Amino acid sequence: MLQILSTIFLVVYTLTIIGVVLVIITDNRNPLKTLPWILVLVLAPGAGLAIYFFFGQNLSKRRIISHRTRKRITTRLEENDAAGGTGIPPQRLPLARLLCQTALAVPLYGSRLTPYVDGKTKMDALLEAIAGARHHIHIQYYIFSDDETGRRLRDALTAKAREGVEVRILYDDVGCTGVKKAFFEGMRADGIEAYSFLHVKFPRFTSKVNYRNHRKIGVIDGRIGFIGGMNVADRYVLGIERGNGKRERWRDTHFRIEGSGVAGLQASFLSDWSATTKQAVGGPAYFPAPERLTENVMQIVPSGPLGKWRTLLQAVEYAVSRAAQRVWIETPYYLPSETLNAALQEAALAGIDVRLMLPERSDSRVVDLASHSYLDDMVQAGVKIAFYTPGFLHSKLLLIDDDLAVVGSANMDFRSFEHNFEVNAFVYDRAFNARLAAIYETDLGDCRRVTPGDWFRRPRTRRWAESFMRIFSPLL
Repeated sequence: MLQILSTIFLVVYTLTIIGVVLVIITDNRNPLKTLPWILVLVLAPGAGLAIYFFFGQNLSKRRIISHRTRKRITTRLEENDAAGGTGIPPQRLPLARLLCQTALAVPLYGSRLTPYVDGKTKMDALLEAIAGARHHIHIQYYIFSDDETGRRLRDALTAKAREGVEVRILYDDVGCTGVKKAFFEGMRADGIEAYSFLHVKFPRFTSKVNYRNHRKIGVIDGRIGFIGGMNVADRYVLGIERGNGKRERWRDTHFRIEGSGVAGLQASFLSDWSATTKQAVGGPAYFPAPERLTENVMQIVPSGPLGKWRTLLQAVEYAVSRAAQRVWIETPYYLPSETLNAALQEAALAGIDVRLMLPERSDSRVVDLASHSYLDDMVQAGVKIAFYTPGFLHSKLLLIDDDLAVVGSANMDFRSFEHNFEVNAFVYDRAFNARLAAIYETDLGDCRRVTPGDWFRRPRTRRWAESFMRIFSPLL
């Protein structure tokens, strides 16, 4: 009897592995990604099957966020900006059309953007805007911690809810894993609508672990918006705590938006809200007629693992490959696609001023090793590498020439480009670009510049560790 059961188990298990391999093959993924999954499943079927269910399933064909809903919401943006200008630089028009096609990212005219380079200033600005809310407050974060910073924001939102202001919160279920349910249940009891995005239940919904909502959005009365890299937690305000008990600076970038760009953030939030709650929220109160405050043009670009296109990855690759003067990057992690990596190297070889700023130490030793494995060829191609030394650089910033800036929640890594739900702003404006370039130059003053001689003298054991961790880059 035991032998029969063992045979049945072996047959079922083998058929399961074969079935998963066939699913991976018929997904028509990049062969460089398909082959490693097949090898893992064949050589280590038990562990490979578990890893695949957590991290390997393809959600691109799932209808988590309805294209119809997104289209309906963005129609409101088109109505609001019917009188907009044509201020997109001619050389950026193909990029703008690409973003319209892949993300329904409508050009929005005349927004004013205020950058924040530290968590305290950003949090104070957000709390001030919330205090002035009269109709609604929409908050979306990957991490919303139950600590001093999180409780300050919670108390401010609770006070407005008691005044009758509509308060809606979306938080990521995995990003807030360590937060007790009572924290959000208390807000619900005080009249705040708070929901987790892609709630994870085991074992039925294991595939959702790998697809997280990494967006950071704040919208107040449809007139003030916030976007960037900062979550809600003490470390974004007080700094990152290292093993020695000391705190180092958490260098990040966030932005306040006024004007028509807020409608783009609103559309992204309400699309996620509809997907999560099945509630349709909209109307003039949420999309008030915007003032034209500047001469810039911007596109708010949500991106995620659903659908055929990898919007942010395609747009960044397209913009980098057409740079004429400079490509300046700040990112906490550098785990690029092969095409993006090649585009940056080609730009440097062609004489473009390509700079890549990374933290000396991020919040993950493993990710640092994998990131550094990509830098040998970058250094050889002439890319200027700099490591930020005073603390952890978590800023996400891309400057192309002197007329395009890309800011938001996405890192330069596989997870942001292919697995996470992200939102970035593509801003076509020389003045804004120059302002961010000045911030970049200031950060550069706090960096250790990499020279080829120093870089290639790294210990051989270090380089082996980097190469080994690179294998796992798509999972980090």
